[in-house]
Parts: sequence; C-alpha cells; structure tokens
Amino acid sequence: MQNRIKYWKGIEELENTPEFAKNAHNEFPEFLPINAANGETESAGVTAPRRDFLKLLGFGLAAATLASCEAPVRKAIPYLNKPVDVEPGVANWYASTYYNNGDYNSILVKAREGRPIKIEPNPGSTLTPMGTSPKAQASVLSLYDNNRLRTPLIKGKEAKWEQVDSEIRAALSRVNGKVAFVSSTVISPSTKQLINEFGAGLGNFEHVTYDANSASALIGANGGLVPGYDFSKANIIVSISADFLGTWVSPIPFAKQYIQNRKPTADNPNMSRHYQFEAIMSLTGANADVRVPIKPSDELAVVKALYNGLSGQGASAPANVDKKAIDAAIKDLKANNGRALVVSGSNDPAVQTLVASINKTIGAEGTTIDTAAPYFVKQGNDAQMIRLIEEMNNGGVGAVFFYNANPVYDHPLAERVISGLKRVGLKVSFADRVEETAALADYVTPDNHYLESWNDYEPKRGFLSLAQPVISPIFMTRQAQDSLLAWSGNKTTYYDYIRNNWRKAAAGDFNAFWEKAVHDGVLQNGTSMLAVNAGAASTMTAADAAGRATKAAAGNSIEAVVYEKVAIGTGAESNNPWLQEMADPITKATWDNYITMPRKMAEEMKVVQGDVLKVSFGNGKSFELPALVQPGQAQGTVGIAMGYGRQVEAMPVAKGIGANAFPIATVADNAILYTGAVQLEKTNSTIEIAQMQTHHTIMDRLVVQENTLAKYKENPKEVTEYIRLATHEGPAKPSTISLWEDYEYKNHHWGMVIDLNSCIGCGACTISCQAENNIPVVGKQEVLNRREMHWMRIDRYYSSVEHEAKDYQTMENPAENPSVIFQPMMCQHCNHAPCETVCPVAATMHSSEGINQMAYNRCVGTRYCANNCPYKVRRFNWFAYANNDKFDYNMNNDLGKMVLNPDVTVRSRGVMEKCSFCVQRVQLGKLEAKRENRRPVDGEIVSACAQSCPTNAIIFGDMLDPESRISKTLVREKGERAFHVLEELNVQPNVTYLTKIRNLA
Repeated sequence: MQNRIKYWKGIEELENTPEFAKNAHNEFPEFLPINAANGETESAGVTAPRRDFLKLLGFGLAAATLASCEAPVRKAIPYLNKPVDVEPGVANWYASTYYNNGDYNSILVKAREGRPIKIEPNPGSTLTPMGTSPKAQASVLSLYDNNRLRTPLIKGKEAKWEQVDSEIRAALSRVNGKVAFVSSTVISPSTKQLINEFGAGLGNFEHVTYDANSASALIGANGGLVPGYDFSKANIIVSISADFLGTWVSPIPFAKQYIQNRKPTADNPNMSRHYQFEAIMSLTGANADVRVPIKPSDELAVVKALYNGLSGQGASAPANVDKKAIDAAIKDLKANNGRALVVSGSNDPAVQTLVASINKTIGAEGTTIDTAAPYFVKQGNDAQMIRLIEEMNNGGVGAVFFYNANPVYDHPLAERVISGLKRVGLKVSFADRVEETAALADYVTPDNHYLESWNDYEPKRGFLSLAQPVISPIFMTRQAQDSLLAWSGNKTTYYDYIRNNWRKAAAGDFNAFWEKAVHDGVLQNGTSMLAVNAGAASTMTAADAAGRATKAAAGNSIEAVVYEKVAIGTGAESNNPWLQEMADPITKATWDNYITMPRKMAEEMKVVQGDVLKVSFGNGKSFELPALVQPGQAQGTVGIAMGYGRQVEAMPVAKGIGANAFPIATVADNAILYTGAVQLEKTNSTIEIAQMQTHHTIMDRLVVQENTLAKYKENPKEVTEYIRLATHEGPAKPSTISLWEDYEYKNHHWGMVIDLNSCIGCGACTISCQAENNIPVVGKQEVLNRREMHWMRIDRYYSSVEHEAKDYQTMENPAENPSVIFQPMMCQHCNHAPCETVCPVAATMHSSEGINQMAYNRCVGTRYCANNCPYKVRRFNWFAYANNDKFDYNMNNDLGKMVLNPDVTVRSRGVMEKCSFCVQRVQLGKLEAKRENRRPVDGEIVSACAQSCPTNAIIFGDMLDPESRISKTLVREKGERAFHVLEELNVQPNVTYLTKIRNLA
C-alpha cells in the first residue's frame, strides 16, 4: 500500500493560517453580502449584517418567483426561401483549420441555422485527430466580437473599399524605398506564394517573419526549420524550459504524442520518463516525473553539463542545481540511445546549438526526430525583424504592411518600432480592430475571421489542411489575401487562387479531388506545397556554444521570466472573455496578470499574496502587479505572463488588465531572450487575485491517488488505496452498507472514466463545456465572490510524501518543489446522490440511465443541493447573466448571442445548474440510432469535455455496453487503478478515476 500523500491546493491551505481556517469550511461566507440598495455585490472583506444574511437565504425563492413572472418576447422570422443545406434544428458540420502562433488544430465546425457555435477536433487528421486547444475552442466566440471593425479605415475614419484600394495602389506606384510585409509565421502555401507574387511586382520587397514568442534560435540551430519531434518514440524526455504541452512550438500534436507512452497497463507496465529543468512552474513541468527548478541563467550551464556528460567530458552541474537529477538524466539518455529526446524552450542560440548536438549524440535524428517531416509552425527570424526596425528608423523603408503582427505591442524594441513607423510613408494593417500597431497605420483593411475565410495550411511537411467559410462575413471586412490580389491588379478571388495552387497536388479529376479535400479538411499524402524561407542556419558550432560563459543577473537583480499562458498566449486573443475567465492550469487565477515568486523570496520580502510590487527594469521603466506565491518556482526568479496590459478601446474585455511584460525581454546576439533583470519594491497597495478551486479545503481526505511505476510493476493491485469500513462482520466496502436500494439500469447506464495519467491539465475541456452548454462569463469580482459558473473544473493539487517521523507541519519546505497532480472535477452523477435527497421540490433527480438531471423550471433556489454536494460542483445563478449590463461579455448583445447552443436553455437567475453529461448529445445520439432501428454504437455519443481532450483522458460511454471502451477500461482496471472520489461516503458516483503513476528516477 502506498504511503499516504499530503495534498494541498495552495500556500494558504499548506500554512493553514487562522484566517484561512476560519473561512475554509464556510459554505456561505459572511463576507459575501448582497447590497440592500440595488442588488449589487459588495466588495469582499465587508461583514454582512444579520438582515443581509436573511436576505441571502431568501434570495433564491424570490428570484425564482420573479423570473417565472417574466415572459420576454422573442420574435421568430420564418424562411421565405429556405437554403437547401439548412434544416432547422439539424446541425451542419464543416471541416476547417485553426492556427494561431504555433497553435495548430484541424477542426470540425458545428453550425446551426447558419451560425457557427462549436469547435470539435477533426478525426480525419493524423496530426491532431483528437482534442483541441483552449484557444481553438474559444475562437468561435471571437467571431461574434462586437469590437471588430465593420469597415476599412483611412486615417482612423471609416471609408469605402473602393477608395482604400485606389489610394493604396496609387501610393504603391510612387513608393520610395523598400516595401516590407511583416507577418507572424505563415503556414499557408497559397498565402505565402501570393505574398511573394505581390512583392514581385514592387521591386524592392521583403517578407519579414517574426513571432511574438520567438523560436528563432531553435530554427537557426536546426538548419532553418523546427525539427520533426516525435515524443511518442521517446523513452526518455529531457526538457529545459520547453513547455511543449502548453505553449511551446505546437502543443496539440506534442500532447498527443507524449501521452502515448504515459498510459501503463498491467499487460504493458512501461512508460516514458520525463525530466524537466525550468524556472517557473509550467504545465509541462507539472506533468514531469522529475522536475528541477533552475534560473534562466543556469539553462546554458545545465545543457553544457548534459553535453559534457554524454560526450565523456564529465558533467559539472551548476552549484545551485540538483546534480543527482542531471546525473540520472545523463545515465538514462545514454541507456536509451535512439529512444530519447532533448528539447529546450530557450531562444539563446548557444543553448539550442548544444541541444541539437546532444540529439545527434543520442541518436534522436531519424527516430525521435523525423528529419523528413519538420514543423513549419514557427518561422520567425529575430535578426530579420531587428534589421527592419533599424531600416525604418534610417528612412530606408517606404511602405510596410502588417499581417497578424503587432510589434508596437509585443516586440521588445517597441519604442524603436514606433519611431521607425513615423518615417515610413505608407503603413497598412490587416488587423480586425484598431490595436496598438493599427492605431499608427494610415490604412486599416480589416481581415475576415478565419471562420469567414478560405485558406490552406501546412503545419508539418506533407500534412496539408483546408479552411472554408462557415458563415458569410458579418461585417464589411475582406480577407487579407483578397486585398493583396486587388492591389496587385489580379481579379482572381482567393478561393480560385487556392484551387489553382492545389492543382499541383491533384491526381486525376481535379474537381473530385478538390471536393474530397474540402469535405475531409485534410490531405496527408506526403505532398509538400509550402515554400519555407526561414533564415539561414546558424554557423555556431557546439564547441563555440560550450565555450560561452553563462551570464547571471547583475548585482542584486532578480531574474524575470516572461512566459506565455495557456489561455491568453501572446495576447492576440485576449479580448475573448472565455479565455480571460479560464483558470490558469497552475495558479488557478483568472482575469489577472501577476508576479509569480517562490515562497522563500516572499518571506524575505515580507510579501503575501495580493501585495502589489513595483517592477523596475531597463532605462527606468516600471510597472506594478500583485504578487502570487508559486510553489516550485526557482529561487531568485519571478514569472510575469505576456499578453496583458492592453490599453486600446477596441479590446474592452482585456483593457486595463495587468501590465505589458514584453519590454522586459532583452535582445542579445540578434535574438530575443524572454528574460531580464528586474528589481522589486513592495508598495502599500494590494490587489485581490481571483482564483478558482481554492475556495474549499479537502481536509486531508482521499481525493486523488498516485503511486510509482516501480510499485505498479511489482503489484498493480496495490497501487490504489480502497476505503474499507469497520462492521461487526469485519472490514466492508462502503457500497455494501447503504440506506438506499440500488438503481437497476435496463437500457443504458452512462458513465465516465478519467485517467489521471493522461490528464495534462490544459483546460480545453472547461472551454468546450462552456461553449456547448451556454455557461455565462461572470467576471473577476464574481470569481472573487466564489460564484464562477463553470460546470467542470480542473483541480490542481500539490503534494509531498511523509517520510519517517516527518509530518505535514515539520516537513522541510514542502512548497519548494512539490509534485503536481490534475483532476477534472464535474458532477459525479451519483447513484446515491446527496443532492437528490434534500431538494424539497425534486428539481434534481435521477434518470433511468444514470444521469443526475436538473429541472430548471422547478428549482426554487434553496441551494440545499449545493450544500449537500461533497464535490462542490453545483452552480447557483445569483444574477441574470444574460441581458445584464453588469456582465457585458457575450450574452447581452445580439451578435454575441449568436454563439449560443439552441439545444441548451439559457438559465435564469435563482436556479441551480451543473454538468448534465451533455444530455442533449445523449438524446440526439439515441434518436439517430432509433431512427435507424439500432442501438447507439460506442463513440457516437461523446460529451463535450471528452471530445475536446487532446490526450483522450476522458472516456464517456454506456457502461451496459460490454463492447464499449468504458466497459473494457473498467474491467481491465478494476482492483488496480480504478477508484471513486470520496468512496467512503457511498454516494456511488458514475465517474471513475484511474490512479496516477509516476516514473520516478
């Protein structure tokens, strides 16, 4: 049996301060009153008088009564001429592609009555056949952003396309100097060809590619391309600051590969071992078997130690880095020649040069690196962009076009970009709104949303995909490619341009080939169409790199890491409220930017969470952000996320949140390093950080379970702890002792299995659930008030193991480098549901197929069910979130409401809601099968969370079907890894978890 492991959700629970202990078990805390005057929420920290407490208790019934009296008028306009392919109530599906800053997803788009409402993975893709990223899931909401430009602009004023085209063509005919086309990485073969043809007619032309989070050093060290990494073939993975499961290069394909070797079974009890060396606690680091905190300045030294150890020169690790971990990594890499992989997220050319040499030494090329199929998702060239900035300042650039590029905001040399643009005669932006760079442009020619556009993509050599318009342009926007064709004097539409370009890949009847490609969305026959013109390969040798001296922060400076969040990314989609309210996988914070810092540093500075710190860096610049104490962060470092600090009016959701961290990044050797020296100064201000999951304590109960691979191999039946209750007949299973009779399921019994080894904590399922079930966004204050509405959450637990006489209190710095485990948590659909027994109006009840159901129009808002739920997964509508200016996100304007799923009701205030196992999908699948006179086939009915999971961690299905995946999994894992959360309560959940196994060194 495993040693009992101690888990905690955050520093506040670990320390168990009196303030935390006072409120941790309070179901309805006193500091959450309702203002007597207007119903608004008062600020946290105010003590409620007695009559406010009584008002709180009576609110549910009153709100439900008022809501039932309201009958809003809804007008329905019938079709006069119904489109042939649209049937009211029946969804249409279109294959398409989502791509942004390396985040590539081949997708299917669900449309209802002409409205795109949901993103799903395209199972026909071999690169991303399962799951999507959170940003891809949320991208459908960006289509209905009311702040997108409706027309082109000339000098900030609305104009007609005819006038814009005429003036731009005239300006190009008399341009003096270079014409530069600045874009982020373009992986569209047709777009890249069109850009080159556009430039060919201008003479002095250059296409400059730069990425807001650059991988320029990685590209240079590997011959001008991102290597074709294949994590599925690696027994040993060593990562130095590469968050390849979250934000680095192309996380969705990497996650799919990575998890293939992370699912041990009794028949095949093997899994890869993952070492992670990093400064901040990243999503990838949280999933590692061995994680070692290091400073950014130690990255080169760690890579040198690996390089020297593998080349027989002896490993000499930095003094403040765990030498045992480095020695173990070297030993494992040597023992797994041809089955190992080393990656680095550093943009230091010396680091990447040594990593490339290490991969050659360990035989990675041709095995764990597919040399024939490199990735194209990152092509940015830092040196090229830096040179262009200087050319603009020297007056050598006559015209510049910005396509998916915003250097005024996200380039470290933004001030030089601004000064340079003042000397450029013609400035054109394709931005969909007036963002930082577009505000300085002479012309803003807004691009279509990708769901309104035709395009093609090649993320990896030989893997082609298409995007097709799912809806006509909502505004008077125009696809950027059509604008380039118009300014070139080419009357061809971009659709025809793509078709003509794809003829080279066709064999036989082109029309039949094209129709199949559009239908499937992918073409994976080894054909490559993308002409990659990334920068020349680096000339630095491994010997040169190994001779480089490491540089630490000067003086008493602290090393700051500018990192990318899983949801917000580089900030391009930060105006999306779904992404802003998504809890960060590690910190669980929403709606904020903050400074992550190690516990020891916080104690030395006498800083507690929420204290505002002044961050000072180069040339007297500074900003202020609140502190968040982060377990596992390297000493002497802080982390600050990029993508925040937006101040433009066209981004009201993101405006004023946090600070822009890009200026902290430094430029050295023509490369952008996302780290810099900073000084911290404590101010007298505080800012509350809104965090999910930290509202309740687990009170040392057995909620998540984990064990080691060594013990699993020894005896798989002893890795999971099962609760037994004492009876007069001896220890007994909790399920054998009950006051209730068990349900008998005759037709279907729906359930879910969640593999904790497969769940990487990315959060895609939470956004998918939000989109599918019309879950409202409530904003920062309501999250602070513990009123978030997400039906499912990803609980993140830190853990430490008891050793000998050490207990929870005396353990030496358990927060310095804890282990992390993720656990998706939603309604458990208990067979003996505590919520059902206490509802006075039977609003929550059990179906004949095992689903815990909610009858919204019966609920009177007593909230007894939430109080009685041990999993805390039920959500109460304190307010009407739709048509409410206090929650101005997407449910109070006609455009934003277009994203709503018509199969799911929009709940009113005063009622309780929670996960329904996507009952609308269950019913649809059953009806489709009934129409064909058969039973549903396993895999036809999948919940939204399971559909969006990129690692297949969630299995949903019928437990009465012996051939279903869920039934086979439960049979295989019974008595081994399968367990129920809080089994001792005997609520008999229909959600089963599989114990996490760690492959420790």
